[in-house]
Amino acid sequence: MKRSEINAFIRDADAFIRGHGFHLPPFAHWTPDEWRTQGPEVREIVERKLGWDVTDFNLGKYRQTGLLLFTIRNGNAKDLNSKPYAEKIMLVDIDQITPMHFHWHKTEDIINRGGGQLVIQLYNATPDETLADSDVTVSTDGVQRTVKAGDRVVLKPGESITLPPYCYHKFWGAEGKVLVGEVSAVNDDDTDNRFLEPLPRYAQIEEDEPPLYLLCTDYPDYYQLKP
Repeated sequence: MKRSEINAFIRDADAFIRGHGFHLPPFAHWTPDEWRTQGPEVREIVERKLGWDVTDFNLGKYRQTGLLLFTIRNGNAKDLNSKPYAEKIMLVDIDQITPMHFHWHKTEDIINRGGGQLVIQLYNATPDETLADSDVTVSTDGVQRTVKAGDRVVLKPGESITLPPYCYHKFWGAEGKVLVGEVSAVNDDDTDNRFLEPLPRYAQIEEDEPPLYLLCTDYPDYYQLKP
């Protein structure tokens, strides 16, 4: 992805998020120069990869297969004294697919916070981590429901679904852009994503202009962890 594209997507997302009455924390708008001045007090942001995340899964077609996220809070799976939860806000466009995947460890609630509808396709995973043909049982806003393998659950604004580990899911927007929330156990995007078709989690970036705001993967280039 070109940095100029990422900057444009972040500008649009920031406006969309604000337009739905959702406000991001102050560090969402720190410039690269402001990041260079930060001290050890911001280690949690860096170590837990809080902040902006824009990915095309390195497929080069973000509008068709891509996702924009902002991680608001996150714990550390290796530190039992850290917070045991995470929260994200995401922007999903019409027919913009996040590819089929599951998490080995993370249970998550996916919430439609506003906009269009969020369509989620579901499968159980087999022991060898392919798609099972068994029925899928999930909870939607505290109501248990069972759907056939490959069926779609549609979340309207305000609705949510709980996805346990080893539940394959793929999602996209319908009838408008969707502001999507995620509340989950500790999030580890480096090791806890199992894509059905192997894909890199993060995009490779062509630096054709300076960053507007840093992605969570940019921090090492602008901030050195201090003791």
